[in-house]
Amino acid sequence: MICSLVSSVAGGGEAGTLNLIQSAVITDKRSVFPVGPVVNESHRRAPRPRTYDARRRQEAAEESRMRVLAKSRELFLTDGYGRTTIAAIARAAGVSNESVYKGFGGKPGLVRAIYEQSLLGAGRPPAEERSDRAQTTITDPRELMEQFGRFISEVSPIGSPVYLLIRDAAASGDPDMAALLRDVDDGRYRRMLHNARQVLGRGFLREDLTENEVADVMFMSTSAELYETLVLKRGWSAERYGRFMARTLAANLLPDPTASGR
Repeated sequence: MICSLVSSVAGGGEAGTLNLIQSAVITDKRSVFPVGPVVNESHRRAPRPRTYDARRRQEAAEESRMRVLAKSRELFLTDGYGRTTIAAIARAAGVSNESVYKGFGGKPGLVRAIYEQSLLGAGRPPAEERSDRAQTTITDPRELMEQFGRFISEVSPIGSPVYLLIRDAAASGDPDMAALLRDVDDGRYRRMLHNARQVLGRGFLREDLTENEVADVMFMSTSAELYETLVLKRGWSAERYGRFMARTLAANLLPDPTASGR
């Protein structure tokens, strides 16, 4: 419209200019005398900026991570540590090799993550958190030992196969797995020492026991080798195994209930 206005003015003098202005007013009054707020049409039609859904991205990343862990566990326990490859894990999980390396650093990191995941147990909140709560709230010592047995029967079927995988890979000469085995054993003993101190502090255990002796008994009770012997080799159920461990803990840690009547 501006170009046509300039050309008309140049060719028509004052009369042409007047007629053109009057025509513009009649044909588009809003362009000369706008009524109400001015609306930026281009702004109205512009697409809204895309919002970055951080939460959904985090959820997708966590779903991918859990899928990688699940497939890693399946392949490691089926094919063994040495024969399982990152490429096979990535293919089974539907992700790239690079994403597996980036997330876990390789096979040793994957096995460590799988083992740590197993310590959470099958319920919620995590087993260690539930164990701490039981140690501070249960008032009957034998009931606490029974609860320990239930925790063992919950965690052992998940964690023991992974521990045995680490042990066997370490025995085959893999230095990364040997280092991981030491870390796992050290971490488990520290946890048992933590439990021993808490239960001793409640006054539940035999007075002649030191915290290290209590931790040793608890360390034995959570041994994957014992689970391997009784459950994997002898065919015990996890429930029977848990009850046996509860009785074993009670027999070795609690005062003799008949001693006071002698």
